Amino acid sequence: MKTSKWTKAFYALVILLGFAVALPDVLPHSVLDRFPSWLPHSQVNLGLDLQGGSQLTLEVDQRAMKADWVQQLAKEAGDTLAASGLKPEAITTTAEGVTARFADDAAAASGATDLAQMSEPLSGIGYRPGSATLTITQDGQGVTVSPSDAGMRSRVDQAIVQSLEIVRRRIDEVGVAESSVQRVGADRILVQLPGLQDPTRLRSLLGSTAKMSFHLVVPATAQGKAPAGASILTAADSDQTYVVEDRIAVDGSHLKDAHASFDQRTKAPIVDFRFDGTGARDFGQITSAHVGEPFAIVLDGKVLSAPVIREPIMGGAGQISGNFSVDETVTLSALLRSGSLPAPLTVIEERTVGPDLGADVIHMGIYAGVGGLAAVMAFMVLLYGSWGMIANAALLLNLILTFAALTLIGATLTLPGIAGIILGIGIAVDANVLVNERIREEAKKGVSAIAAIDRGFRQAYSTIVDANVTTIIAMVLLFYFGSGPIRGFAITMMLGIMISMFTAVTIVRLLMMERVRIGRIKTISMEPLVRLLPASTNISFMRARFFGIGVSILLSLGSIALFIYPGLNYGIDFTGGIQVEATTAAPNDLGLIRQKLDGLGLGEVGLQRVGGDNGLLIRLQPQQGGEAAQTEAVEQVRSTLVSVDPTASIGRTEVVGPKISGELAQSGIIAVVLAGLGMLAYIWWRFEWNFAIGAIATLILDTTKTVGLFALLGLDFNLTAIAALLTIIGYSVNDKVVVYDRMRENLRLNRRRSLREIIDMSINQTLSRCIFTSMTTFLAILPMTIWGGHSVSSFTIPMLFGIVVATTSSIFIAAPILLFLGDWWQHRGARQTTDLSPLPPQG
Repeated sequence: MKTSKWTKAFYALVILLGFAVALPDVLPHSVLDRFPSWLPHSQVNLGLDLQGGSQLTLEVDQRAMKADWVQQLAKEAGDTLAASGLKPEAITTTAEGVTARFADDAAAASGATDLAQMSEPLSGIGYRPGSATLTITQDGQGVTVSPSDAGMRSRVDQAIVQSLEIVRRRIDEVGVAESSVQRVGADRILVQLPGLQDPTRLRSLLGSTAKMSFHLVVPATAQGKAPAGASILTAADSDQTYVVEDRIAVDGSHLKDAHASFDQRTKAPIVDFRFDGTGARDFGQITSAHVGEPFAIVLDGKVLSAPVIREPIMGGAGQISGNFSVDETVTLSALLRSGSLPAPLTVIEERTVGPDLGADVIHMGIYAGVGGLAAVMAFMVLLYGSWGMIANAALLLNLILTFAALTLIGATLTLPGIAGIILGIGIAVDANVLVNERIREEAKKGVSAIAAIDRGFRQAYSTIVDANVTTIIAMVLLFYFGSGPIRGFAITMMLGIMISMFTAVTIVRLLMMERVRIGRIKTISMEPLVRLLPASTNISFMRARFFGIGVSILLSLGSIALFIYPGLNYGIDFTGGIQVEATTAAPNDLGLIRQKLDGLGLGEVGLQRVGGDNGLLIRLQPQQGGEAAQTEAVEQVRSTLVSVDPTASIGRTEVVGPKISGELAQSGIIAVVLAGLGMLAYIWWRFEWNFAIGAIATLILDTTKTVGLFALLGLDFNLTAIAALLTIIGYSVNDKVVVYDRMRENLRLNRRRSLREIIDMSINQTLSRCIFTSMTTFLAILPMTIWGGHSVSSFTIPMLFGIVVATTSSIFIAAPILLFLGDWWQHRGARQTTDLSPLPPQG
């Protein structure tokens, strides 16, 4: 129990550094600016749900990319065969590739050899030896050239790398500060823009390929169709159509500059552009040769305008006019300056939070955190008197070091992250409760103060590790399979748990020993200020084992019935669609708003009040027509709300595409299943097979009851709900590990007692710890449940329920299952012994 001076100095250094790093998080910038440069100035990053802003997930449209590549291959194949003197009978294209048909097999074989030159080798990490960009196959007289899987991966990778830079340039062009653009996975880009409330402009800015070209306009045929080598394109701002040549007269890649301006005559918003040397020459030649003819300016397959060439334009400058607003000309000029994307980017997820709502969430988090912390600290003093103050000091230190760690690693604090910190307050006390209960037991045996502290920490250490590892397993899986704010929750929980192990095992032990030495305390008395439980209990819990398991099974069967009907209220994280959260100054007229929204033709509309009569939550099904249709639907909802109530303000907007919602649902299911299997393996390794089976059987019953609660109360089942389920799983196993650890200890010390007696003894010995830890966690979460509102209800309400279920199931379900398995194994062993005994002698 002795601690060297160097160790104490190290602990002090860690604490001082933690205070120094965490201090800027509670100071305003005006004070930080006066700090010396050598002191830490970094503050923890706030997520968009706390500071307000927009987040979009963009995905490379691989189908469109492949279609463009196939079209390029068709032209390249024709040129390659022509250069070698081969003339195929036909060249056809499909969605998968290009097929050239020849007169005979020999010509096809020769053509295959020539076309193979179009393929390029691929090497490096992730590519097998011999990988190439194209696949060449010959089937009789036909030769097919198609992009290979490796080739598509290579193209997608190149497109993402190029798109990252172009997206950054586009955002910089419109002057959005402190933006974040990062690659996510193989084919996605995550864009976060603090402060931006209306993502409509952002969608058009980032989702547009901005592939600009200039084409000659030609007359249609007598039947009103496009002649050969031409296509019919629609105007960008109307239903007017144009017949334009497929051949590009001037490529937009030669644009050197573009900026928003106004027409000097009409004062209408326009975009002025200027070509580089090559573009100016081509533009001068085409305008000189076609004076008096219309000339179409095409952007992403839409005609921006088709002015008539009045005279040759030799300076390489021009203008784009149309029915533009000022914002549209700014966006268009930014698109043209930043260049075209190598492949279309599709917005598959969008989340927007207004700054007012973010500020409200921060205030709520502060109130809930302070309330939970105060309740837990008061409870610890009631339980352990002055010794509880040492645990409270460790709790405060744990909170400070958690913020310091978040700041050091550059983590982003989100609303679920705040929930993780508050929940961590309750869980962090668990180690202190375990230690204090052990010390109290040893003190009652009459041992000295130092011996009681020594034995208490040694006996509680393995239990603390086992209990926390199970929760960390759940959080690692949540971080791996989760996304966005849910990852923030997993990070804060993992940091809080690991830091609590440091503060509870080292700092608390050091403080206790110093108090004993300085105060010359001979024996420890940890009598509670208010006794909540008898000093010792001798309850025969196993007498009620059949009743406990029966009730649990009935509740789980009822939960399964609720899961089937009425079923879960799946959030848009799992179903896809649009969700808009709004508030009004006065109580909103739900009937009138429903009537107006139903008239928009947006499909099924879901309405519900949240946070009182002034809050409103609107849900729409996914709209047909891609991301443009989603944007238009959101705008229609906004304008309709304002028309019904001019005081209406949009606090939060979420748009989730069907693809990403399916991925989120799949990831959530995998995370829950793997969490159960991971804990099964850990308990099997640390204990025995019967302990693991008892824990998992109980876990299944606990999980089904929690799912039933979601169905019964109609809570949103979304990513936050998955976080709640995984946390409950970790907490439930945590509770069972404590009971199991005491059973294992008693099995070694009391070999002559029956398994039933040992189980009852172990439950009675750990009863106070189970109840006290559950109460501290319950008290920590309760303020957030009261003040958190709709945003966290899918987490806090199930957590309160899960805490109660986990505690009771450890006593009335896990323990009886362990008893049944033990009795069965003992009887099995007895039968085997009987079967192997020698036969009695025959008369």
